[in-house]
Amino acid sequence: MAVGIFDSGLGGLTVLDAVTKRLPEVPFVYFGDNAHAPYGVRDAQNIYDLTTAAVSRLFDAGCDVVILACNTASAAALRRMQESWVPADKRVLGVFVPLIEALTERRWGDNSPPREVAVQHVALFATPATVRSRAFQRELAFRAIGVDVEAQACGGVVDAIEDGDMILAEALVRSHVDALTRKMPDPEAAILGCTHYPLMEETFQDALGPDVRVFSQANLVAESLADYLDRHPDKLGAGTESAFLTTGDPKRVSARATQFLRRPITFDAA
Repeated sequence: MAVGIFDSGLGGLTVLDAVTKRLPEVPFVYFGDNAHAPYGVRDAQNIYDLTTAAVSRLFDAGCDVVILACNTASAAALRRMQESWVPADKRVLGVFVPLIEALTERRWGDNSPPREVAVQHVALFATPATVRSRAFQRELAFRAIGVDVEAQACGGVVDAIEDGDMILAEALVRSHVDALTRKMPDPEAAILGCTHYPLMEETFQDALGPDVRVFSQANLVAESLADYLDRHPDKLGAGTESAFLTTGDPKRVSARATQFLRRPITFDAA
């Protein structure tokens, strides 16, 4: 009954932490493609190839449902995977859906015409690849009208977090927020469009100011997954053990993950 969680590196641990708290009875297999992180600077084909390889490994581990806890992979690869690659008895879910549901206050299956929503000016902070894909804007346009989205490619932030240099990460976040607010002085909401970014949520909020609502994905994804599994209990895979897999150096990745979650985490080679 295992569920897979995939990320290019350690950012997806923010999602793992939230889903394990929400669904403590479900075993999760986490796959970090640390050897190839970050994905945000790669082209779409490379991201697709790396993502399908990782998801195949999670299918082999007994996971019938896999969450792409990586916005870059969700933006650059998910639609193509769902249309032509994912087996009929498996599901691969992205992290955009719960975010857009929260922002538009409508369920994903609601196929009524786009309508106006309360928030009109949205700041999107994401990796360069996610920004280039315009996937967030595309999915939002299917459901809402009149929403102005200003995207800021946050180069360097993921690298700094993966390296454990939080001082540099904070400086970069403040610089990127400053760059965005020069283009959109008064955003009403901010989307942290990378699962690494919740680790810097307080910095984003402080730099943006108290009047901007910051949407972070981890808890939204956890609630969405709980609802999905309640509606599709047959999609719990055959796996029964939680595990942590990495393409990187297991010892180094384990040390970083332990710092992230503040509890002992041991990765094995994928």
